[in-house]
Amino acid sequence: MPAWTTWLESWWATGDYDVARQVLQRGVGVLLCLAFLQALGQFRPLLGDHGLTPVRTFTAQVRFRDAPSLFQWRYSDRLLATVAWTGVVGAASLVAGLPQAGPWWVPTLVLLVLWWFYLSIVNVGQRFYGFGWEMLLCEMTFLVAWFGSEAVPVPFLLVLAARWLLFRVELGAGLIKWRGGREWRDLTALDFHHETQPMPGPLSWHAHHLPRWWHRVEVVGTHVSQLGVPWLLWLPQPLPSIAGVVVVLTQGWLVVTGNFAWLNWATIVLGAAMISDGAWSSMLSTVGSGPDGAQAGPSPDLSVAHVVAVATVVTVLAVLSVRPARNLASRHQSMNASFEPWRLVNAYGAFGSVTRRREEVVVEGTLAPHPGPDEWQAYEFRGKPGDVHRRPPQVAPYHLRLDWLLWFVPLGSGGTLWFERLLLRLLEADRATLRLLRHDPFGGERPRWVRARLYRYRFSTPEERRRTGDWWVRREVAVVVDPVSLSMVRR
Repeated sequence: MPAWTTWLESWWATGDYDVARQVLQRGVGVLLCLAFLQALGQFRPLLGDHGLTPVRTFTAQVRFRDAPSLFQWRYSDRLLATVAWTGVVGAASLVAGLPQAGPWWVPTLVLLVLWWFYLSIVNVGQRFYGFGWEMLLCEMTFLVAWFGSEAVPVPFLLVLAARWLLFRVELGAGLIKWRGGREWRDLTALDFHHETQPMPGPLSWHAHHLPRWWHRVEVVGTHVSQLGVPWLLWLPQPLPSIAGVVVVLTQGWLVVTGNFAWLNWATIVLGAAMISDGAWSSMLSTVGSGPDGAQAGPSPDLSVAHVVAVATVVTVLAVLSVRPARNLASRHQSMNASFEPWRLVNAYGAFGSVTRRREEVVVEGTLAPHPGPDEWQAYEFRGKPGDVHRRPPQVAPYHLRLDWLLWFVPLGSGGTLWFERLLLRLLEADRATLRLLRHDPFGGERPRWVRARLYRYRFSTPEERRRTGDWWVRREVAVVVDPVSLSMVRR
């Protein structure tokens, strides 16, 4: 081996992050598989040719350079299904480790195709794909693509790029809280959050009723983990590994107390990737000899083409990082923002303020031509609260897009056109739309009328729960939409 190659490899490669590469590639594969699967189940009724906000209408108004997507050239529900199924197969191959067994460019090519496919979906997804975890998955997929296969060593530049991504995710979330609602500074945010979060989970009721001192501890722990711990990523090992473990543990608590699609799981993947092979071996030494990536084996060979590709990509990412870095330092910090349409380097953040009251839109219908007050029946959604007797379900890492967007309607930020079309689809008893629901009270028959009422929800107290078995207590506060018929909506 020439001397210059030996020098380059000693400077370029790291032999302590082989497990991190496996975690990132297989973890992103799992997340992509979930994302493409839910597109198969939800995209058509939400955004398809007969959807609530059709893609064709969007692409007729928005240029390719503002929202790059293969669907800008042509959209059909069949093409969407083809793209999504291809994504599922490609992502599953990553989970199985098949592309990683080939030359360095094989997993790179697979991941870049998956990135382009998912970016194409996100960029035409409008409000239904306007969540922070969409751009996070796009950014993760593009970054992880360049880690290559087991045939090449892990470039330390990419390890640093992954740290920069996790740093932005965690510090961005911490800063948006500290600069946001007063409840984060006076440590009362968790008195309300478990109850008012968009989609509570099975343990959210129990978390809400933990002692107030515990909620204060939760908030302090949040500030420490999001404002302090990320800085450890830039220090020598084992501090980045410690930071990664803290991220995994804190995100795990969020997983069991709420439903945030794959946001927490994506952050867990990033956190686990911060742990060095040596740290993995130390942690797992009591149960075995360590993970596969830590085993002795043939040393991978440096590829000049891989070096050039990674150096070029990291340079581009560094240039694109200027605006996200400025955003972190800004008093007017943007939350979950992309500064370019390819979503390569983004700004992240969550829950800059916590709502103190929970209000839910309840959609009802009736078969009666002249309904009385007792002749209305509610449509039940899969994830959002409705029936007070129903325990909040576990949904994440799956993502119920319609349910999530309905949470924003009482806040005045969810839009109205798609909601009006939802009422129209219910009046039509549209099968694709009804499949998004948990329960259609009319068994596929068209209702004569539908309406929407606003209720204020709160968790039942332990005493109320013992007495009634109810998880929620609610009262009506307003009428959102007066009764409408199919002929009225179609006008």
